[in-house]
Amino acid sequence: MQESMTIEEKEELEAERFALAYERIAQIASEAGCGAYRDYFRKMAEFVLLMKETWDFVGSGALRRASLEELERHNHALYADILPKNYDRSYANPAYAAECFGKTMGQLLSFVYAELRGMIAAAYEQSLYDMVIRMELFLEIYQIFLCGEQEGEPVEADGAGPAQSFTEEIRKTVYWYVSDYSEPAAYDKVEGLVCPQRDCAARIVMESELSDIRYLYYYGEYVSENEIRTAKHLAALPGETIKLMADTYTEGYRIGFEVCNKDISIKKTVNIRYCLGFERMIREAVLNFEKIGLKPTIYRSGTNIFQGRSVHKNGYFGANPNKQFDYDHREDSALFLDKQLTERRLECMQSAFEQFKTEAAVFGGPAVLEIFGEQPFVPQNKDAACKLSDKQQKLSVEYTSKAGAIQNRYIKGEERSFTIIAFPVPEIGDRYDEIFDEIIRINTLDYQLYQGIQQTLIDTLDKGDYVLIKGMGKNRTNLKIKLHELQTPEKETNFENCVADVNIPVGEVFTSPQLAGTEGLLHVTRVFLNGLEYRDISIRFQDGMITEYDCGNFASEQENKRYIKENVLFHHDTLPIGEFAVGTNTTAYVAARKFGIEDKMPILIAEKTGPHFAVGDTCYSHEEEIKSYNPDGKEIAAKENEVSALRGEDMEKAYFNCHTDITIPYDELGELTVVTKENEVIPVIIEGRFVLAGTEALNEAFG
Repeated sequence: MQESMTIEEKEELEAERFALAYERIAQIASEAGCGAYRDYFRKMAEFVLLMKETWDFVGSGALRRASLEELERHNHALYADILPKNYDRSYANPAYAAECFGKTMGQLLSFVYAELRGMIAAAYEQSLYDMVIRMELFLEIYQIFLCGEQEGEPVEADGAGPAQSFTEEIRKTVYWYVSDYSEPAAYDKVEGLVCPQRDCAARIVMESELSDIRYLYYYGEYVSENEIRTAKHLAALPGETIKLMADTYTEGYRIGFEVCNKDISIKKTVNIRYCLGFERMIREAVLNFEKIGLKPTIYRSGTNIFQGRSVHKNGYFGANPNKQFDYDHREDSALFLDKQLTERRLECMQSAFEQFKTEAAVFGGPAVLEIFGEQPFVPQNKDAACKLSDKQQKLSVEYTSKAGAIQNRYIKGEERSFTIIAFPVPEIGDRYDEIFDEIIRINTLDYQLYQGIQQTLIDTLDKGDYVLIKGMGKNRTNLKIKLHELQTPEKETNFENCVADVNIPVGEVFTSPQLAGTEGLLHVTRVFLNGLEYRDISIRFQDGMITEYDCGNFASEQENKRYIKENVLFHHDTLPIGEFAVGTNTTAYVAARKFGIEDKMPILIAEKTGPHFAVGDTCYSHEEEIKSYNPDGKEIAAKENEVSALRGEDMEKAYFNCHTDITIPYDELGELTVVTKENEVIPVIIEGRFVLAGTEALNEAFG
């Protein structure tokens, strides 16, 4: 029926649904029903009423007229309940909800609250539809409890009595909520990725007075001292410095197409991802992209079950009010995930890409600005948090694999590119201004100097049958990396000479190793991956595939293994080693030691400060057939391994849609040596210093 409606008719229907839902929810705060659950429903109703106030605040234009103090108060009110100091007594915390209502019911009601919090984004984006569907979900859950009470079967908070049947009814309600709205959610997600006309964020960037930091509150994201000080710092920088930052970022994107022999002229859009506070640089970048024919798409990082919640943000984002909240709800899909829902979500995604296939074909890929310097996050594993079953983990892997294949059909890997750059935030410490200036210097190092040194390194590595990497001190790494045999060494190379293009800053040579013959132990005493800390992480390989893994984060071996399987293997039983690289940016390494920020460096920079190894897909995922060359004219031959080679017969077996880099820092590196077929041993790095002739200049930074 709704398919035949005009846009005006749909908007009128949504407005009617909104008015009815709001009227009913406004009554709940004063109602005395639902027994032990009364406080939960009262607080949820109050939150929805706050969202209605926010809707009016934004829609009436009061947001833009408000004083800075008023904006700060309103922003804090939106996020107060999940801030760490309040989280222990918040229903958004599954542990507290389980304590109040029993584990299963607590998980369900905590999920509902987490989903209601998605209304913040809806209110600021003035999406009536996204407001309505969450208000109606809340009312449906409330009605289940009311009906039970009216029929003389009130649900007890300890899970006793008729709670089981109520729990199942609520679970079904949640299931059909996710199933019913998967289609519009998929359309919204794809449209936000490839259609520039959607972007309210772009309007904030391009139209706001950026010297007036009130603009930070126009997004609806949580605003902390980090975002405020970042915006003020950029506002104080000279125009030429901002231009240098933006030029490095956009030129890296353009050069990424150039060095991979991809035609950027056929592309019309670029997806910009950034953290609030960097708008002055982003505005300059938008203007740069427009000069090369690209319009920006800028979508918000995930805030609901359809977009996915994660500690690692993907999109534009403000401060994270509580990373533990995101971590607690990362597997909420365990409440309803089954085969039928997985297939429906894939069908919806396929349909959405088909509708936007013209826009997808001219989408160039992401340009990402990452931040670093926040206090390290060590998650707490909670028994009450939802966890995927073994069967659901397999379904999650299946969905990720098939969804990746669908996207690649419409946004072809061989035609797209990307770039990533990183800058610190004030939380990094008292020397923030100095560190920021140093990172600008690192991001703009002389790529020609590195290009020449790295070519010397590649010439030696190409002589090798394998590379041997051993740790020193407490590092127990003992790893053999098997290299592909070059058929015509005078014309081919195994390693790419990576300077400042897609991965800024300069400083690595990398390859996709041969799996057969790659074996041993990779160990790092401490590393941060995708925003999570790992202590004493160890991964063992046999023929290039992970066979064992562990870490020292938690008291039990079971918790440690689950932590790695969830966040490094992404629920796969095993992954191949997809990349081996030698980082050469000793300047970045020394800067990290100088300022004492080793634990805060992003992987983007950290991977350049020692050899690193990626588990998952290769660096050339979906781009294996594209010919690319190093500056010396040699073709890069090592673009696949034995797993990605399966793409011709089964795409799902060839790709994993994940790629996680793990770096051994120079001070944990005992040796990196090249071993030839004739068993000649050529030392490259010994005890953290480059010893290969022609690479000595890299040691100057250590002085």
